[in-house]
Amino acid sequence: MTGGGAGPAGDELAELVAVVDALLADEGGCEWNRAQTPESLVTYLVEESSELVEAIEAGTSADRREELGDVLYQVVLHAAVAAREPGAPFDLADVVRDVRAKTVRRHPHVFGDDAAADVDDIVRLWSAAKAREKADRRSAYDGVPLGLPALARAQKLEARRRSVEADAPPLPLPLPEPRGDVADAAAAELSWGRDLLARVDEAAERGLDAERALRRAVREREALLRDREDRLRGRADR
Repeated sequence: MTGGGAGPAGDELAELVAVVDALLADEGGCEWNRAQTPESLVTYLVEESSELVEAIEAGTSADRREELGDVLYQVVLHAAVAAREPGAPFDLADVVRDVRAKTVRRHPHVFGDDAAADVDDIVRLWSAAKAREKADRRSAYDGVPLGLPALARAQKLEARRRSVEADAPPLPLPLPEPRGDVADAAAAELSWGRDLLARVDEAAERGLDAERALRRAVREREALLRDREDRLRGRADR
């Protein structure tokens, strides 16, 4: 099956929906699945999303295929749980309809009358379309998820700043404040965090993704730790 065929993909998606509906059925279904709420499923959604990122950055095509399926399952399950709520606020069809319409709106150079000469034009059109959708926002920094990892959130805030302040320099970090003995540890931690934030700003200036860079460095360290563990284990086995 290829990604370009809507028919086969639609058939397979319908089968997945039927499986999830069977799990949530009052009779013959799965008690654990029926007990889930959007809030209780957040942990699994975060885990599956993180595993997909790992598969994209360091896995195989088979890994990506598997993890995309796990994320898709989360989407279908969340929508099915919502459809069972009192008043049925939405279901999977609503989710698909909304994202299709939003994708069309944000690509007027493909689905509308606007023309885009290059990628900068595409980004400009996309940003303008998004701004119209979010016209009720009072700040350029609204909508940056609190749940993002700290490095990723710092980058997102800096990107928003650059979009509204053009070439203005990053916001200067506060100077250390005098602290008593009780607050020394907290002050030291805040100071360290400010130093790290300055490195995030430096990464943005250089066009680097600080969150991805840290993930790569952590994977490298893990590989080195595992290698050392294997070597030490080999010595112990002699």
